[in-house]
Amino acid sequence: MPLPPGVSAKDFQTVLRQFEGVVGKEWVFSSDEDVELYRDSYSPFWHEPEDPVPSAAVAPDGVEQIQQIVRIANKYKVPLWTVSTGKNLAYGGSAPRLSGSVVLDLKRMNRILEVNDRNHYALVEPGVSYFDLYRYTQERGLNVFIDAPDPGWGSPVGNTLDRGGGHTPLRDHFSTLCGMEVVLANGDVVRTGMGALPNSKTWQQYKYGFGPYVDGMFTQSNFGIVTKMGVWLYPMPEMRFSGTVSVPKHDDLIPMVDTLSYLMNSNIVLGTTRVSSSVTAQARDAELVALRAKPGGATNADLEDYLKRKNLPYWSIELPFYGPAEVVPAQWAFAKRKFSAIPGVQFRDGATNKLPPSPEDLAKVSNTVPLGVPSLAIFSSLPPNSLGHIGLSPITPMTGEAVFEVMDVFDKVFQEMGIDNVGVVPAGTYYPRSFFFLFILPIEHDVEKNQKMRSAFKRLVQLGAEHGWGEYRTHLAFMDDVANTYSFNNHALLRLHETIKDALDPNGILAPGKSGIWPKSMRKGRA
Repeated sequence: MPLPPGVSAKDFQTVLRQFEGVVGKEWVFSSDEDVELYRDSYSPFWHEPEDPVPSAAVAPDGVEQIQQIVRIANKYKVPLWTVSTGKNLAYGGSAPRLSGSVVLDLKRMNRILEVNDRNHYALVEPGVSYFDLYRYTQERGLNVFIDAPDPGWGSPVGNTLDRGGGHTPLRDHFSTLCGMEVVLANGDVVRTGMGALPNSKTWQQYKYGFGPYVDGMFTQSNFGIVTKMGVWLYPMPEMRFSGTVSVPKHDDLIPMVDTLSYLMNSNIVLGTTRVSSSVTAQARDAELVALRAKPGGATNADLEDYLKRKNLPYWSIELPFYGPAEVVPAQWAFAKRKFSAIPGVQFRDGATNKLPPSPEDLAKVSNTVPLGVPSLAIFSSLPPNSLGHIGLSPITPMTGEAVFEVMDVFDKVFQEMGIDNVGVVPAGTYYPRSFFFLFILPIEHDVEKNQKMRSAFKRLVQLGAEHGWGEYRTHLAFMDDVANTYSFNNHALLRLHETIKDALDPNGILAPGKSGIWPKSMRKGRA
């Protein structure tokens, strides 16, 4: 395994022994076999020297141990890469951005410090998973509803810090953050918001405290190590209902999305949904393949006629509703009234789920996450024999015109490079007032194919930026590329990030390269 950059083998052995003195020998991992577990399972650099490899890992069980670890790391200039549960697949897993970094593994800090079902919040440590939090609430019969991302083995702290999303009314996880405890690079401990008030009674109830609001500064950053976080939960709703809206023509998407936007911004539709296209769903159909292969390609009229003969809509949206049994039917009725202005629109009632779901109800559902029950079912939707993937995730306006433009621009690149993009998840509503696209690019155990994929990924990032669509997060391998697209005023935002980095972490020990933010000592060589 590589040494930390600029650290001698002798000094590194001293560091490991000092780490052992802090956490115990059994919680310092430096054998090849142990360190291999911290590599990226979905690495786009399989069998290539660029694949980042940690030098070791250390697993503290509390704030005081983290303070001692960062002081040792400062003394010897050893970079630390922090993970919570380390399950961030498709974005780097538990691997560091910089080879030779020591992974600071917070899995032992897995305490649920409080769940309040009168004001509906939780206070948790980084090693708590969504499964842990769900079991805790079920065992105690607490009246709270959890919004988990698709893989339930992730951490509320880690997913929120990466500004991830879920499926229910609290799907924008950063918006649910309320109060942090952070260990800074010098070992100092800060509590944000009302937590800065000794004996505060509202740390997880009022976000802002007094003075500048700094919580966002510790998301997708390398400015500190978050050791506690408050997350808002949802009062257990009585039911979830879904209804599907379908329209027959290509251009119907424009009024369809405008109506969806109205319903979401009015807080009538409160869960994640996405625009689905029957053209995408039927992409393997021989008749459609032949139609699209004709000279000049298939026209919109051709596709509309094909779908009409198949008795399929052009576009569909499944609308989720959460709330009281008296309210949800009225919301669906109102939504249908708004969509009825589109000629040819059709409606279909979907599932009605009483909440909380019984074990019998859960057994009938393929994806339990929208019902507030964490799951790993998402992995069953991956292609057979998949070795992994990377997600390209541009954020676009919530308009039908934006969907047309994104699909047109990106489809051309995929076709030119011979990459199959049937795995696209179009136009999702994980975040208010914008669309989230997810393009799945596969990982192979083939150097040439991975190089081709990386080239396509970088080109798509740049194309997206040229059209005004930014990536909201990305895999380790592309953090510099994505950061460079946020270039207003000669990269003024990155320069601000670097100023903050230099002030809080002058030795650059915390997560070098995270989100494109490098320590001063490493910038010149990477310019």
